[in-house]
Amino acid sequence: MTTSAPAAGSGGAVGRAAPSTGTAPRGKAGRAPRSQYRCAECGWTAVRWVGRCGECQQWGTLEEVGGAPTGVTTARTVATPARPIAEVEAGAAATWPSGVGELDRVLGGGVVSGAVVLLAGEPGVGKSTLLLDVAARAATHGRTVLYVTGEESAAQVRLRAERIGALRPRLLLAAETDLATVLGHVEQVQPDLLVVDSVQTVASDAVDGTAGNVTQVREVAASLIRVAKARGMATLLVGHVTKDGGIAGPRVLEHLVDVVCQFEGDRHSRLRLLRAVKNRYGPTDEVGCFDLTETGIVGLTDPSGLFLSRHESPVAGTAVTVTLEGRRPLVAEVQALVARSTQPNPRRATSGLDSSRVAMVLAVVERRAKVTLAGLDTYVATVGGVRLGEPSADLAVALAVASAHIDRPLRPGLVAIGEVGLAGEVRKVAGVGRRLAEAARLGFTHAIVPMGSDDAAPAGMAVLEVPDLRTALTAGLPGDRPVVADT
Repeated sequence: MTTSAPAAGSGGAVGRAAPSTGTAPRGKAGRAPRSQYRCAECGWTAVRWVGRCGECQQWGTLEEVGGAPTGVTTARTVATPARPIAEVEAGAAATWPSGVGELDRVLGGGVVSGAVVLLAGEPGVGKSTLLLDVAARAATHGRTVLYVTGEESAAQVRLRAERIGALRPRLLLAAETDLATVLGHVEQVQPDLLVVDSVQTVASDAVDGTAGNVTQVREVAASLIRVAKARGMATLLVGHVTKDGGIAGPRVLEHLVDVVCQFEGDRHSRLRLLRAVKNRYGPTDEVGCFDLTETGIVGLTDPSGLFLSRHESPVAGTAVTVTLEGRRPLVAEVQALVARSTQPNPRRATSGLDSSRVAMVLAVVERRAKVTLAGLDTYVATVGGVRLGEPSADLAVALAVASAHIDRPLRPGLVAIGEVGLAGEVRKVAGVGRRLAEAARLGFTHAIVPMGSDDAAPAGMAVLEVPDLRTALTAGLPGDRPVVADT
């Protein structure tokens, strides 16, 4: 018996004839499209599953999707030709006031027709109360408002509306969680303003999954945005937040909407702050202040007085600074308490301030100003529930701690503004002129600011420019006893 020689180029392996199947063998050109994995948060794609997204660094967000289409997209006949931008009518995106001045400040002047605003915040912060008040004010001015609630019953919302005085004939209420039914209400009512509380409670039958998951939130938001743009209907969406403080749902939700607002506030305080994280129609450096009361939520046009305590005589361990919330200056008070510790490791507790930044300032005070804090418990807090995350509060923290340590109050009527560096220098901050003007309006007569602050001092205020922390402590704590120890 003889065998045939191996075919050339086969590497010595015995070749076999491919069976005839009536179809061409699938090579690279005939290979079926491979599945891809897309991140549900940012849309990043990968050819294989990985545990962590390579773009947004989130864990467990990659989902399998179909392979890329192999067909070629062809041009389609255009129904509406493109026009010069100057010929596009701007009236369809007109701005109208919401009736809540602090909200209008954050939105950039008011609500834009056809705009979609996402309002996010922790549970119980007052999101529903604020939007119900906005809906009632819009209905008062003759606009038709549809309020869709998916978290509460209609009777519960009615009780809240009665409590805050939001009962209006043109304010229509619907308790629905089905997207198709919500769109049906929109088709029937044709509102000027739509409020959905919340987007995580509405579900669509067209996609799989329960309400609140990534696919449902994306589909619900996209459908509502499409209807809002087509009808020129302003839409306010309530969004939940995660335990880390981020907006729940896919990150694409923040990209789809026009405005993203964050509603913040301490649960034990009445103060609420509204910030614009994203705004296509206005600035993102504005902040709205609200007072949450039993009868509703009230805008605060002048909230500086809330963050100051009242003392009949100067108290050691207190210092006043001026922070910028957006473009609005707010006068706030920092209090410090230094006590002898009974533990091997002294406590460092903060409230309303960044604990890591306070720890850095304490280290600079001890090392550069020779204020011994070893073996002492140090507590630093703000007044009124305000949060100071700006570095300009560093100098006030240092002065308050030094004042508490030597039990000597600061100079009366003094404000301290400046960032403290690791070398003990006091660095410049932005908007010193606006800060000093606000402090002068509230009656402060002295100020310590960084060296080189070129802003003109307000009339009647003595401004001292200091180069470093040692000079600031000596100027802010007058007396016979030296504050800063000699090196």
